[in-house]
Amino acid sequence: MDLSGLGDRAFERGRLSVSARLRRLQTKAWMIGQCALAAGVAWAVATELFGHTRPFFAPVAAVLCLGTSYGQRLRRVAEVTVGCAVGIGIADGFTHLFGQGGWQIIVVVAVAMSAAILLDAGVIFIGQVAVQAIVVTTLLPLDGGASRIVDAFIGGGVALVAATLVPGAPLRRPREEAAKVTRELARLLRSASDSAQHADLDQAASTLDRARETETLLDDLQAAASEGLEVVRSSPFRRGSKEQVRSIADVVGPLDRAMRNTRVLIRRVVVSARLDETMPPDYLEMLVGLAGVAASMADEFAANHPPDAARPALLSIAERTADASEPLTLSAAVVLGQLRSLVIDLLELSGLTYSEAIARIPAR
Repeated sequence: MDLSGLGDRAFERGRLSVSARLRRLQTKAWMIGQCALAAGVAWAVATELFGHTRPFFAPVAAVLCLGTSYGQRLRRVAEVTVGCAVGIGIADGFTHLFGQGGWQIIVVVAVAMSAAILLDAGVIFIGQVAVQAIVVTTLLPLDGGASRIVDAFIGGGVALVAATLVPGAPLRRPREEAAKVTRELARLLRSASDSAQHADLDQAASTLDRARETETLLDDLQAAASEGLEVVRSSPFRRGSKEQVRSIADVVGPLDRAMRNTRVLIRRVVVSARLDETMPPDYLEMLVGLAGVAASMADEFAANHPPDAARPALLSIAERTADASEPLTLSAAVVLGQLRSLVIDLLELSGLTYSEAIARIPAR
């Protein structure tokens, strides 16, 4: 066993892991700063304006409301604020009547979690409500129940104001992720053409493995699009970007279908290479042409432009699929069918509806 080589690979994986973590920290830096600032402001408001001596729940509620994601912030503000108030009220009232102890904790946690579920709260927040009820029941003195509820609403109010202050990054990210997916689609199509041309089984299998890994890219795109839509809904300062973000959200479906059709195409290229079959040259040319169109679309996404300029090239390839040479093998027939499906997917990506895209594909 080559221990030195194993050590080198482990070191490289560790280096890449550190780099990925640092990039993740960089992307979350704004939200971390926003949470920290909101916590401090909530504490200051509760102490300076309301005269509360130890407003524990004000910064806690502010941080829980904001979190480290832009998604569903307005819902989180409502859930956390009301949930905290309910949890605090239940714990305060119960401990005033029955005191503190083990069985009191059992009852308070059960009632607080039940209340959170009735409020349709998320899984994480249900646990947070229970934790806050435990804090009230065990650590805090029995007086000041009303001020704690006020503190929860102060934290929620500060978070609501902070949630409207959003940088441009989450609005740029959907286009950046769309560019990544489309660029990877171009690489896969180009590699599929190369492996089919040379009947290279190893390259075809490697391309298929890479195509199967694109689910992560699609998940990132879906998350970025959802987050962008949430930002324009929650921030009045970003409403002008609504149509731009919505247009990117609309490409998630066509890109997902394009990747699925590409995986089917590449699987047939693997079979073709295993059988040492010859793929018709015009099929390979169309594959390269689609790869070029996908690459140009990726550039348009990255430049914040709609990719409709690629439509004439796609319509030209659609005409060529209608006049393509007859497939002499099952693999070639599948590849041709997937080429026509990919043209439809990319026409949708260019801004056409599915019906409009279908109507542009001539019959064979």
